[in-house]
Amino acid sequence: MSSWDPVPVQPVQPPWPVSLRGDHSTGKAVADPVLDDVRAWLERFVTVVEDTDLDLLTLWAAHTHLVMETHTTPRLILDSPVPGSGKTTVLEHLERLCHHPIQMAALSSPALLTRMLDNGMRTILIDEADRSLSPDKPDVAELLAVLNSGYKRGGTRPVLIPTRDGWAAAEMPTYSPVVMAGNGPRLPDDTKSRSIRVLLMPDIDGTADESDWEVIDAPARALGERLANWAEDVRDSVRTNRPPLPEGIRGRARERWGPLKRVAVTAGDHWPDLVDVLAVQDLARIQSEREEGIVFQRPHVSLLAHVHRVWADETFIPTMELIDRLVQAHPDVWGESSKSGKRLTAQGLGRMLSSHYNVMSTRPDSNGPRGYTRASLSPAFRRLGLDPTNRPAEVAEPAEPALVGGHRAER
Repeated sequence: MSSWDPVPVQPVQPPWPVSLRGDHSTGKAVADPVLDDVRAWLERFVTVVEDTDLDLLTLWAAHTHLVMETHTTPRLILDSPVPGSGKTTVLEHLERLCHHPIQMAALSSPALLTRMLDNGMRTILIDEADRSLSPDKPDVAELLAVLNSGYKRGGTRPVLIPTRDGWAAAEMPTYSPVVMAGNGPRLPDDTKSRSIRVLLMPDIDGTADESDWEVIDAPARALGERLANWAEDVRDSVRTNRPPLPEGIRGRARERWGPLKRVAVTAGDHWPDLVDVLAVQDLARIQSEREEGIVFQRPHVSLLAHVHRVWADETFIPTMELIDRLVQAHPDVWGESSKSGKRLTAQGLGRMLSSHYNVMSTRPDSNGPRGYTRASLSPAFRRLGLDPTNRPAEVAEPAEPALVGGHRAER
């Protein structure tokens, strides 16, 4: 073989039986290890912290060919703590494996993005997301709104289009697979709640093959074509199959992992169990980060959790006593040592509880102080999963989490 001939794709013999799919021409099951081959291909060129991230990349690439059957499409974040970890390399491989990809650098505005999607489904690849999606850049908020709305089928954005008489508004689709690569990109929490993360690290040992595209472009594209053909064969199965997810995977977590589980079940073998493990690990990570304060919540969400913690067996606690307990337990949030420099007031406590949870203070004794009853707070405790009985599955993931360290809690 000459030095410029493309390197052929080497089939992989996995330690488990290969996936089976239906042959529409014969009606018989035939072996097709395409997902295993995609994973083996990525393993040659990509360095990850966890080996299962290679499986995740494989499933995500496969799902881009099937997003019209899966209803949602989780955003993929390619993250790394330092430059030179291979994020651009992964994007280059995904460009050859995913459905009809386009680099975000080629799109000059959110309006152009939606006009492009109006012409057909595309996989959007965003490099340098730590800079291109920086909150202080103009139009980023509007772009993120498009990306957020486009993770669920039916998402649209109003766009002005020229007519003979001037301009007319039209709803254009935003639904599309999106991958964002960057060094710790500062993405809003509502974007991250729609995303699945892969952590890349530098190849300091030199174990990964170099992605010499002059040599490997043809086999990479051939592998992508195989993946697309497989997806076409299994499209009906993915559309009609609604496999269950593990206990606790609900809400946004279900919307993230459901599409990959549907692809995995169609592929068979080890893939469905793998998605279950990844989904449970993802939920545990989110819960752990919230408990440790790594990910912060809106002030009213933290307030209810803190009230639950300081409440003992009482049926009623006076307002000022409740505030004293909150300040003593969490002085950096509700006391004078908070970033606001002010102690929580009865008015601030009342506004947050009434406006967000419809909980009002009361005076059981006409001659006594106003305060709060356990009975009035119990419904909110249950709905946020704070009471041990009947705990909802996705307690730790409010729909739109936000900062509390620099909270604007009313004082």
